[in-house]
Amino acid sequence: MKIVEGNLIDIENREIYPCAITISEGKIVLMERNSNSYDCYISPGLIDSHVHVESSMLTPTEFSKLALLNGTVAVVADPHEIANVMGEEGIRFMMEDAKNTALKFFWGIPSCVPATPFDRGGAVLNADVVENLAKTGRFSHLSEMMNVPGVLNGDEEVLRKLETAKEHKLRIDGHSPALRGEDLSRYIAHGVETDHESVTLEEAQEKISKGMHVQIREGSAARNYEALKSLIATDTDRIMFCTDDSHSEDLLQKGHINKIVKKAIADGFGIFDILQVACLNPVRFYHLDVGTLREGDAADFILVDDIDTFNVLSVYVNGDEVFREGEEVKTMPREGVSLNNFVHDPISLDELRLPVQGTVPCIQIVPDSLITDKRQLEFAARIENFQSSLDDDILKIAYVNRYFNGKPQLGLISGANLKRGAFATSVAHDSHNIIAMGTNDADLADAINIVIENKGGLVLSCRGESYSLPLPIGGIMSDKTGKEVAERYLFLLDKLKEWGCSLRAPFMTLSFMSLIVIPALKIGEEGLFDVDAFKFV
Repeated sequence: MKIVEGNLIDIENREIYPCAITISEGKIVLMERNSNSYDCYISPGLIDSHVHVESSMLTPTEFSKLALLNGTVAVVADPHEIANVMGEEGIRFMMEDAKNTALKFFWGIPSCVPATPFDRGGAVLNADVVENLAKTGRFSHLSEMMNVPGVLNGDEEVLRKLETAKEHKLRIDGHSPALRGEDLSRYIAHGVETDHESVTLEEAQEKISKGMHVQIREGSAARNYEALKSLIATDTDRIMFCTDDSHSEDLLQKGHINKIVKKAIADGFGIFDILQVACLNPVRFYHLDVGTLREGDAADFILVDDIDTFNVLSVYVNGDEVFREGEEVKTMPREGVSLNNFVHDPISLDELRLPVQGTVPCIQIVPDSLITDKRQLEFAARIENFQSSLDDDILKIAYVNRYFNGKPQLGLISGANLKRGAFATSVAHDSHNIIAMGTNDADLADAINIVIENKGGLVLSCRGESYSLPLPIGGIMSDKTGKEVAERYLFLLDKLKEWGCSLRAPFMTLSFMSLIVIPALKIGEEGLFDVDAFKFV
């Protein structure tokens, strides 16, 4: 039996009062209002309503250390990334590794592995596999249904997955950027309930009006808080916070869900509205086994210094204090991991030759967004091998499938402002093949080949010098601590800035250039892909 005291933030009744919480066997057994004076506040724990843990480049164990110190007590996780690499084996690894930590993980069944019929990844989760996973009872939801054309066109496999989710009473997450009007209504009619991809307020409002829950996302590459923040006050019951993708250095330096809470506080939104969105709504929507500061609940809550600053002092999960300010989060020891799927021989310079003439499409990066624009370039005379035009901010982009020895696919990309060298990554949504961009073929080939040699990772190359962050677990996660990964990642970012790159999150941005379900122009298995036309150029 233990007692924790402070000023209770009672979201349900919308009041704050001094309170003593009695905990026994991980549960809150008594909450007593008193007249004491306290210098801290007790809030329900924060919840990330949609996250790909793998995108932190950390295992669930290491991710949890950084999430907990930011006041997050639970995450609604989609193991979509490792599933694309390792299938069911990858999902099992994530779920088993997560048992080493106090952070509460609620897992979704990846709905789109591969993301589209045009992708070639390391595994396929068909409707039979989804049904078998649903029968285990270990999942809370069917994760983001990003194959919108498959839903709208009545694809048999897609519809079977949706029906399986309904039969097993699983929530169904959506993924529908820029979807509006009748197509949106048809998409929702198939049981899709959430969306974290809204770009404009009007889009989000339409989705809410048609019954969806909208997630305000602040990740490392994509953010929509500024566009959607007014919903915190106007549609409080239909909003949740999420990060989707967060790198380790962001978790260390900027925070997790608490960074969104702090933004909302600074913008003048009411603390009860903010914490309802951050703490209660995910529990209610996904039916999570997470306490919300009521007698009989699991003792999951946080202590913060003040409702204006919201700095986390300590974190309780199931009654145990798992983090205290100034201390490290402790986890159970983890055995070494051997989990990968990487097959490709080194590439040659000849494989990167790209002749251009006439009108040539070019990917135009949109800052802080997963969406890209289409740009048309004109080449009056034929160039036998275009490498880059630094004055015009045009680089070469390459896509190399890592699961078999295929030909690299090439294209042009603008918006990075890189002035020298090249960089490559095997974190490339969603199949996690190799994607790279660079100013010249020699550095581009070198960066790609080091990724191949390491069987995964992030690599920079310039004039014979290279720098890397190996990712030996599935080619997308490190076996190092969050601090070690963050430090190495920040070193790589600093190097890219030295080389002129203006992207705030260059590796994260690059990783989404192969996600061919996000408009408008991306690169994939057969070259540039026009998402609006849903075909290769």
